[in-house]
Amino acid sequence: MLGVLRRKASASCLGKNLQVIRPTVSTSRIPSATTEKLLLLPRQCGHTRNFSHLVLPGCSTNLRPERGAVANLHSSLTLQIHSRPFCSNSGDLVDAVVPFMGESISDGTLAKFLKNPGDRVEVDEPIAQIETDKVTIDVTSPEAGVIQKFVAKEGDTVEPGYKVAIISKSGEGVESVDHVAPSEKPSEKEAPKPPSPVEEKKEDVKPKVETTPVKEKSKETSPPPKRSATEPQLPPKERERRVPMTRLRKRVATRLKDSQNTFALLTTFNEVDMTNLMKLRSDYKDAFVEKHGVKLGLMSGFVKAAVSALQNQPIVNAVIDGDDIIYRDYVDISIAVGTPKGLVVPVLRNAEKMNFAEIEKTINGLAKKATNGTISIDEMAGGSFTISNGGVYGSLLSTPIINPPQSAILGMHSIVNRPMVVGGNVVSRPMMYIALTYDHRLIDGREAVYFLRRIKDVVEDPRRLLLDV
Repeated sequence: MLGVLRRKASASCLGKNLQVIRPTVSTSRIPSATTEKLLLLPRQCGHTRNFSHLVLPGCSTNLRPERGAVANLHSSLTLQIHSRPFCSNSGDLVDAVVPFMGESISDGTLAKFLKNPGDRVEVDEPIAQIETDKVTIDVTSPEAGVIQKFVAKEGDTVEPGYKVAIISKSGEGVESVDHVAPSEKPSEKEAPKPPSPVEEKKEDVKPKVETTPVKEKSKETSPPPKRSATEPQLPPKERERRVPMTRLRKRVATRLKDSQNTFALLTTFNEVDMTNLMKLRSDYKDAFVEKHGVKLGLMSGFVKAAVSALQNQPIVNAVIDGDDIIYRDYVDISIAVGTPKGLVVPVLRNAEKMNFAEIEKTINGLAKKATNGTISIDEMAGGSFTISNGGVYGSLLSTPIINPPQSAILGMHSIVNRPMVVGGNVVSRPMMYIALTYDHRLIDGREAVYFLRRIKDVVEDPRRLLLDV
């Protein structure tokens, strides 16, 4: 870099003003990127000297002391030297890279692009989606500008910091990039157009050589294959579609299979009369919405019932770790949510401290994020117990699988009016089957049945929560 910056250094010991010395070589012949200027000022009192250190291509190094001051240099040279270290021909371009995806996630799959080359994007606007084992993460634009080109392709495995696209802040060069490629392709095709006489002879020979195998193949394939009477008639391959599994689906499949291979799974069932809980919701739904701004659902009642049951049977809230049992003094309940991309389980932190309104608000917020694909990994990490509501899809009865590393999961099902005996009379009641799948290595049948009975008692008579009985 040509050291022509005008700088004044005040030497207190000399009381003089020193300026940068003009190099003896003409500046017009010196490339700015290969010259250097070095100003040495001794700190001790004495004679102060300026050293012009010019490194020229093809020339020897010139180091000589000079005294005095020189005339001012042209301002354009100073402007060029200021801009050289901080910008270049590519200073208008910025890279859109894969963001940090979480401590437990090392890579992901580039699922799809949300924009096309040439599209205008704003700051932090998503341009691509990265699919991981747990969540879908957006790749956003670091600056406002125009997408010049994509570096990665859909289906590529990418890591944090991987370059996905190039953004032009000014939008310049985008059209040229799009038009260069088409112009080059015709030139490449037009170049070999004038064939030489030797090539013409080869082309004349090729059709003769190619025609013979075609005739032979037609003769060979002419007789239709004979099928035996016992050979099954399989459907044609044209009616089948092969689609690769998403990372989320593969992760869910692996975890569920590991759960079956690790845990001693056992399921116990019971049925719940939903009359009182449904009447409670019907009586106070308007006042509840007016005060809290959220609807009163049935899930909050089951969450409160699960909290009460986990506190009464702490072994269900525990987990096996090697040869030890870890008892948790908190209740983090995971709520299974089905999304178009797969099953996710956001967590209600410290559910034992929440009231009905806080539970409903948190569940609604997490469910919207899960459906939109904006839920974070932190919102799904952990959890000591899971509730899965298959009743929203019409499931009458099922045996849910434990979400590792938890030890139990509660399954809710659809509400069906069935004839029940109440006070010696047969009446119609809205009934729900509930199921508890638990790890029999840790939880005995006695604790599992007591746990499910507590769920039944609290749901059928929510007043128990107020009296803690």
